[in-house]
Parts: sequence; C-alpha cells; structure tokens
Amino acid sequence: MRFRHPDGSTVHLAYCTNVHPAETLDGVLAQLRDHCEPVRRRLGRDRLGIGLWLAKDAAHALVTDPSALRGLRCELERRGLEVVTLNGFPYEGFGAEEVKYRVYKPDWADPERLEHTTALARVLAGLLPDDVADGSISTLPLAWRTAYDEQRAETARTALRTLAERLDALQELTGRSIRVALEPEPGCVVETTRDAIAPLTAIAHDRVGICVDTCHLATSFEDPHTALDDLTRAGVPVVKSQLSAALHAEQPHLPEVREALAAFAEPRFLHQTRTSTAAGLRGTDDLDEALAGDTLPDGAPWRAHFHVPLHASPTAPLTSTLPVLKSVLTRLVGGPHPLTRHLEVETYTWQALPPELRPRGRGQLADGIAAELSLARDLLTDLGLKELP
Repeated sequence: MRFRHPDGSTVHLAYCTNVHPAETLDGVLAQLRDHCEPVRRRLGRDRLGIGLWLAKDAAHALVTDPSALRGLRCELERRGLEVVTLNGFPYEGFGAEEVKYRVYKPDWADPERLEHTTALARVLAGLLPDDVADGSISTLPLAWRTAYDEQRAETARTALRTLAERLDALQELTGRSIRVALEPEPGCVVETTRDAIAPLTAIAHDRVGICVDTCHLATSFEDPHTALDDLTRAGVPVVKSQLSAALHAEQPHLPEVREALAAFAEPRFLHQTRTSTAAGLRGTDDLDEALAGDTLPDGAPWRAHFHVPLHASPTAPLTSTLPVLKSVLTRLVGGPHPLTRHLEVETYTWQALPPELRPRGRGQLADGIAAELSLARDLLTDLGLKELP
C-alpha cells in the first residue's frame, strides 16, 4: 500500500510474511497464493505491499538462479503484490515448534550473517518495483547479549562496514539503493534505540541505520519522543519501522492479571518481560520466568514482548501498547517530512495467541491481517497522508 505524504514523497505500508513462515522458495510462492493475495482481495486493493521473510534456503535459491528471481518477481506482479522491504532477522527455522533463542543465530559476529544479508540485498534489488529505487532490510541488533565480548563486537562492526561497502557497489551495479536496519530488541546487545546510537555512529555509514519496532520500544518503556529525538540528534537514520503492539499489564500483582498473562506464556517464542522501577528497567527473558514467584517486581506495570494484533486489544485486565505505536507513527510520518518511508505491520504471533483468540483457518487469518492493515491505513490518513491506488 502506498501513501502520498504532504511533502510529496511516497510512504510504503506492508505486512510481514514471517507470520506464514516458509523455508523454501516453493513455500514462498505458496504463501503468496494462499495468504498474501487473499489479504489484498479483502482490502479491495489492486496492489498490496508485503515485507518478505526469506529463510536461508529460499534466499540462496534466488540469489544463485536468476530465472528463479525473475519467476518470483513475475509471481508478485501477477498476484498484485510488491516488495520494498525484507525482514532479514530470522535466518531459518522460524516456523519450528520452539524458536526461542535460536532466532538470534547466526549473529553479526558470524560470517554467515554477512553472507545471508548480502544475498538478501541482491534479491531485493531484483524485486523492487520499476518505479521504486530504495529498499530496506531489517536485521537483528548485533547479537543476543550473552557471550558477546569486545572481540565479537569488533567483528560485528567490521561485518557491517563490509556490508555497507557491498551495498554501495550494488547500487553502482543496479541503480537500486538498499539499506539495512538494526532492530533493537529486549535482551539483545542493542536492546533500546539509545543502545543503537553508539554502534551505529561507530560504523558511520548511511547504509546502516535503525528499524524502530514499536512493540520492542514499548516493552522497554522507552518514551517515543525522547527516543526519536535522540536518534535525530545523533544522525542515525530510521531506515524502517515495524508497527506492532506489546502486551501491557497495569497491575501485575493481582492474581487475575497473572492468570490472564499466563495464557500468553507459550513454548514457541521468547516473550521478554519488563517493568520500569525507580532503579531502572528490570526484566526477564521470558514471560513464564516473570510469573514464577517474585522474580520480577510487580509494583509497577509489566510489558511483555508478545506481538498482539493491532486491531484487537486483549480483553481486561490486559491491554496493548497501541497508544505507543500511534505516538511513534505521529513522529515518524506526521511532521513536515517523514523520518522513514518504509512501514511494516509485523504480528507474527497469530498462531501463538491463547487458543480462543487464534484464527481458525486461512480465511480468519487473512481477515485479521486485513483488519490490522486497515487500522494502519486509517492512522496514516488521519495524519494527512493520502492513500494511492
């Protein structure tokens, strides 16, 4: 979906396909048919943006076979879909029964992360619509925090500088500008937007910026205005933003609130949980840890890294951090010029919701994703952007 900003530039809105994880190119082609095109039809659109997630094997197939890449591009066009952004965070296995810490491997100290992201950039350059010159790739925030010493940090910085040089060369070759965005996430080396400033200014290349994920920002209790002001002052570009909402519990000391939260503790993904105290941010790596006894202080609200559907806030006593998303979006695109032009709805946890909230079948999932995109569209038009055909 495309929108005209009042300054005349185009802002792109997509939804991320990691909600339909596919490990192979055949799986990607099937998800376009079975999921993405039905969402487009529900929205009554001739064209729909999708943020592709390409696992290692799918990316390798595309980058080593020009005919396969041409075939994917043709299939996107045939189904009324377009790609300007990729989710390069998960490497493989995102559809596994247990993902948890595996999603952070390989990290940016591992040569495979550089090679995979380079492959994604080459693929994206070949998928961009003819009238779009800029693409974006979100990636993990360097590494999970443990076992990350200064030697690995320097290796990661070198890898990102190498990637930036490769992206420069790619633009010279193709005329397409691809940028990569570190995505701060609780528990990682770069947990907050503030944590991103030092490594990104050390890399000092405009090909490498930040992806502001509004669920992650809210989980860490960051103030949107302070966060974006700090990035602007530091000269860190917001390459893309993922529009998502976290789980919020206002009174986690109450038994009924803990019972409601327990329904969201599940075995597939990590749900880092945080609370803001006078002594600073406190947290656990997963929701079940937070619920175990007095592991986490419960005198102030908790937020959990669980991407809840944008249009369907949990029932009381829980809520979502949708107000944080709205505040971030206002700052990103509500000013005289957009701070980013790539927006991606990323609710990958539909099938991890409590059983009574999960979609039953492809049709209900497509309905839910279309509803999320409709909400995002309304937020953008309320900010003065005009939806384009």
